[in-house]
Amino acid sequence: MRLLTGAAITALMTLSAAAQEPMRMCHPGERNGPEKHCVVDGDTIWFYGANLRLQDFDTPEPTAHNSKCPQGQTALEVELAAQASARLLELINTRPFTVEQYGVDTTGNRWEGTVRIDGVDVGDILIEEGLAREWPDGSLFWC
Repeated sequence: MRLLTGAAITALMTLSAAAQEPMRMCHPGERNGPEKHCVVDGDTIWFYGANLRLQDFDTPEPTAHNSKCPQGQTALEVELAAQASARLLELINTRPFTVEQYGVDTTGNRWEGTVRIDGVDVGDILIEEGLAREWPDGSLFWC
C-alpha cells in the first residue's frame, strides 16, 4: 500500500473539483497509481494511489457476493449501493472538498479518512439523504 504522509498529504488536502481531473467510478478490482483517483463505492475511494475507507458511516455493498443482507434480499442492497456510490461521485465532482487521512484500518490494507465538503463530512450528507447509516451502531435498514 502506498502511504501518503507529510508534505504529500498537505499538498493534496484541499482540492477544487474544478481544478482536478474529475473522479469516476472505479473498475472492479482496479488499483490506481499516484495520479489517479476514483470512487470504489459509497464509503471507499482511491485517492492519489491510496485506498481510503471513509470513517463513521457505512453504505450498502455493491455486489451480492459482499452483501450484508440475507440471501434473497441482496437486490435491494445492490440497488441502494449504486445510488450511494453515484451520490458520492456527484458530491466529489461538483464541490470543493478536503481529505483527511488518519491511520490504517484493521485490515491493514486501507487508510481511514474523511472527505468534507464545506466542512461537512460526506458521510453525514449520505446519512441525511438515506443512502448510508452511522457506523458503528447504525441500523442496517437496507435489507
